Amino acid sequence: MRDLLGGKGANLAEMANLGLPVPPGFTIPTSVCTYFYANGKTYPKDLKSQVEKALVTVGKIAGKTFGDAKNPLLVSVRSGGRASMPGMMDTVLNLGLNDTTVEALSQLSGDRRFAYDSYRRFITMYSDVVLGFEHHHFEDILDTYKDSKGYSLDTELTADDWETLVGRYKDAVARETGKDFPQDPHAQLWGAIGAVFGSWMNQRAITYRKLYNIPADWGTAVNVQAMVFGNMGDTSATGVGFTRNPATGEKEFYGEFLINAQGEDVVSGVRTPKPISELKTLWPEVYEQLFEITKRLEKHYRDMQDIEFTIQE
Repeated sequence: MRDLLGGKGANLAEMANLGLPVPPGFTIPTSVCTYFYANGKTYPKDLKSQVEKALVTVGKIAGKTFGDAKNPLLVSVRSGGRASMPGMMDTVLNLGLNDTTVEALSQLSGDRRFAYDSYRRFITMYSDVVLGFEHHHFEDILDTYKDSKGYSLDTELTADDWETLVGRYKDAVARETGKDFPQDPHAQLWGAIGAVFGSWMNQRAITYRKLYNIPADWGTAVNVQAMVFGNMGDTSATGVGFTRNPATGEKEFYGEFLINAQGEDVVSGVRTPKPISELKTLWPEVYEQLFEITKRLEKHYRDMQDIEFTIQE
């Protein structure tokens, strides 16, 4: 059902049907994107109630409630068209965080640093993707702060440091956009959904489609998925892998991972990832589970697979 669910949505649904540990979520289909552009950037009238219902279901599976002050469900919002368009479309992680839920996350995880690190990541991504306040502004604030403290790595920042930076980030957003950073999780979600549909027609995406002959009326789907955290300290990690060596075709689990990191850290070049072989020595049980999954995926899809994974605690 790739045409309707997009590549990412179809693969997530397929893996969930296989019984693999995929975080619960839902997909707004490509047909809604087509409707959005055909009807003056509006949504079908029953979409809102369907999204609310789906959020409740995802919350039940995850054992959390979206926007709850004590046990909040946090989600990622990602695009996914029929054809793969790497790096063209936008993603928002940790959506649902605000000044209240960040404290709940801190309590639930027992790790204040992790909670505020996640909040600052959300503010930077959301501001960039939804509010049009570019990422480099936050990098400047962060670099200035690190210099004042004598830090060289992001991992050196404490919970108090991140909390201070969150305040500075929000001040910068308010100053530049003339509005406070949105605190209502539902408003955040619709902002992100609109931005993903909007990014289908950004200049990067239009140029990419021309180069690869991808029709504009295909549209993109939106995937909303419960968050899992690879940045919950030294028992968590995130990584990318292949079911075979992509250079030689040799049958080995090939890839890399980063401890205490979220997805974008692996590919951003901020820190150097470790080879997958080290995971075998570090957490043999986790490695075995992951290795089993890669074998099942290759057997099911009858081809070499490229995967992304998160290890939470």
